[in-house]
Amino acid sequence: MKKITQLLIVFCMGLMQVTAQTEPQILVQPYLQDAEPNSIVIMWETTSGEKSIVEWGTTEKLGKKTSGKACDINFSDSRVHTVKLEGLKRFTEYYYRVKTGKAKSDIYQFKTPPFSSDQESFNIVAMSDMQYDSQHPNKFSEIVNQGVLQYLEKEHGGKLPDNLAMVMIPGDLVQSGSKYYQWKEHFFDPAQKLFAEVPVYPVLGNHERNSVFYFKYFSLPENGTPAYAEHWWYKDYGNTRIIGLNSNEGYRDLREQYEWLEKVLADTERNDDIDFVFAQLHHPHKSELWIPGEEESTGKVVKMLEAFSTKTGKPSIHFFGHTHGYSRGQSRDHKHLWINVASAGGAIDNWGEFEGRDYDEFTVTQDEYGFVMVEVDGNRDDPKFTIKRISQGNNIKERNNELRDSITIWRLDKKPNAPKVVSPINNEMVNEEFAMLKAGEFSSPLSGAFHAAAHWQVSESPDFDNLALDSWKQFENWYYKENRQKEDDLTDEKTKRLKPNTTYYWKVRYRDQNLNWSDWSEIASFKTPQENEK
Repeated sequence: MKKITQLLIVFCMGLMQVTAQTEPQILVQPYLQDAEPNSIVIMWETTSGEKSIVEWGTTEKLGKKTSGKACDINFSDSRVHTVKLEGLKRFTEYYYRVKTGKAKSDIYQFKTPPFSSDQESFNIVAMSDMQYDSQHPNKFSEIVNQGVLQYLEKEHGGKLPDNLAMVMIPGDLVQSGSKYYQWKEHFFDPAQKLFAEVPVYPVLGNHERNSVFYFKYFSLPENGTPAYAEHWWYKDYGNTRIIGLNSNEGYRDLREQYEWLEKVLADTERNDDIDFVFAQLHHPHKSELWIPGEEESTGKVVKMLEAFSTKTGKPSIHFFGHTHGYSRGQSRDHKHLWINVASAGGAIDNWGEFEGRDYDEFTVTQDEYGFVMVEVDGNRDDPKFTIKRISQGNNIKERNNELRDSITIWRLDKKPNAPKVVSPINNEMVNEEFAMLKAGEFSSPLSGAFHAAAHWQVSESPDFDNLALDSWKQFENWYYKENRQKEDDLTDEKTKRLKPNTTYYWKVRYRDQNLNWSDWSEIASFKTPQENEK
């Protein structure tokens, strides 16, 4: 009898172990997708189980329950669960947890977006290229947990959903998108605390390899071209439109993508609720650290955004990655920013390691890890946004959430005063075939504005249709760890070699640090000496 009892105990324990093993376990903790003022999508992954349940409410007691659907992820028992909560109130905090069988998550929070008319301000994090680097395997975790989360706690305090509206990721989330294990181990696990309470919006990079895992793990807005769902899309948050694009081979030259973008920008032009457009795509048009990474097709997107901003007065940005470092540039004639938001984990493209080039557009390039904060002011009377680069340094110099670059852009024009021409003027004869142009000091009615750029033009005709000089200089130009503009006060400019015995016309305009150009100065003239007078 004793033996039978012992056998029964062993059998029951074994049965309990088998049962425990077959109970679903959470593999990927819950993360947020596709937030709207009245709805949000919550996703997670389990080892098995078809039931997809979210318990939620406005307090930690929860009280409400919504079911969704599960789908196969890797030709196994593992399931990715998707639940859409609807009937939510805008700009409201909610609590939730997910359940599949007996497996359930901790309780997390999220906050629904506002309407533009609510005039709420909000923050966005933009970062990219967090693909696994075996030399620094924990770097993405450091960027998220010691970087983003600690920065927000120090700067704002309080709850994460109150401090951050969304995370933008312009590509290269993992080293190889076709390797299933990398999504959990290298992307979702390190960022679990962030993605559980703040919606994440990625676009495809080249390392995703157009993998089916990308499309199963994300539920992005399906407002792109129907045949290319989730390859390109847009999302509105308050007074800002976020546009996601696909710059990868096979998609970057598709006519359908540009036609769609053209329609979205036309709609944005007519939409008085939208003040700013932030686009994200993976590949740069120009890259000071890594020229081979450039893609001409991105230049087409840049031109479309430039034309949109100049026509509508609505400033724009294109965020990108691919080059593993930070760069901030700006278009000369448009309120449009160029922001490389890498690297959040991928090996740094160090200065001198690859072929580079000092481009006029870029004022700052740094071979460092980090992320970008975007602070959007929703004030309808005078909206603005501020870009901040928060650095984690590199292998040579560590930095602990150090502010390394910042720029603020207003929706409304706040023009500096037109500069005064000083010399040469009134057809004055210059002493050689080079002329030194001199203009007056910078001034602006805007408090705190300073001289950030100067644009000089010289021509043989007063209508400037045939330029002998077209020079654009900015107050800083950090290239290869050196500011190449540190000795230039932007109030004078030496011309190129000019023709002898010729009358020239010149003018100049000044720009402040917020991308506001002044009107052009008055047109001045000078004359070069004859050949035998030199």
